[in-house]
Amino acid sequence: MSTLLVYGSYGYTGELVVDRAVEELDDDTDLVLAGRSPSKLEAQADDHDLPSRAFTLDHQRVVERHLDDVDAVLNCAGPFSRTADALVDTCVNTGTDYLDITGEIEVFEALAARDPEAEEADVAVLPGVGFDVVPTDCLAAHLAEALPDATDLSLGFQAFGSFSRGTMRTAVESIGEGGAVRRDGRVTAVSSVHDTRDIDFGAGETLAVTVPWGDVSTAYRSTGVPNVQVYTAVPERAIRALEATDSLAPLLDREWVQRTLSAVVDRTVVGPDEDDREEGRALVWGEITDGEETFEARLETPETYTLTAMTAVEAARRTLDGETPTGYQTPSSAFGAEFVTEFEGVEREDATPVEE
Repeated sequence: MSTLLVYGSYGYTGELVVDRAVEELDDDTDLVLAGRSPSKLEAQADDHDLPSRAFTLDHQRVVERHLDDVDAVLNCAGPFSRTADALVDTCVNTGTDYLDITGEIEVFEALAARDPEAEEADVAVLPGVGFDVVPTDCLAAHLAEALPDATDLSLGFQAFGSFSRGTMRTAVESIGEGGAVRRDGRVTAVSSVHDTRDIDFGAGETLAVTVPWGDVSTAYRSTGVPNVQVYTAVPERAIRALEATDSLAPLLDREWVQRTLSAVVDRTVVGPDEDDREEGRALVWGEITDGEETFEARLETPETYTLTAMTAVEAARRTLDGETPTGYQTPSSAFGAEFVTEFEGVEREDATPVEE
């Protein structure tokens, strides 16, 4: 028997992950629900007839008691800048593999720096096993196979659908921080509107802008390409709003502004319903060059939260089965560039040369 603990199991994405895990994991896996709120856990545990453990991450010894008999943790409690380190601190002490669904660059960078520690503890540290960043990371690895000596990698996505409360809370926390790209192997801060271009994600050309997506961190480690930037499709009016955040950054970063915006999110944001998830989809694009040749490739995936539940549960299953290498991993370094193509509803347009 093996044990998977889902921390933040009662959040919007956590519930989708638990529903998927109940369907997909075999009888040899014990599923444990966990998080900060006893009342929310009690209701969810009762619905699924599963055990639950209520605990905060404030005291490591308490966390260790709850993880000591656990084989893997799947962290669904964001913002992950507040939860990842505390859980990994414990995982390296208890020999527990760690996974999460973050898309936060600083979290990827912090966990990557803990690779030697994870190796010594013989545990896997695998963040980003949801839509952030499985499809983009796997597409990056696929493109790098076509052009192994590439110097520049651009990735992008066009998502159709709304966002969960947790996603919006993370966005609020990072608002005003500007953008980020990878230059010569280093994560570099840039303006919120660092670059715009027209990109055909698979449904015709549309305006896109650079965003501080997780691949700015992970794609470099998956491919070795030193220059990385990520785009997302946006309406032109959103460009003007992003430009305004640079001048307003000092105000937006104030604690009272953050609290106010978070309260608005809590009151107004719910997340896509079942019909939205069934009808939604996302398009992913990538372009790689060595200065002489350029290749591009595309993916179409199910709606982002639906895909997150699929990929997160499968990544956890493989980890429990011992298929994930120890140390810090990205989705493609753990499972290969083909990982994302194994899920229902994912179609890939393979890397092809771009004609000048």
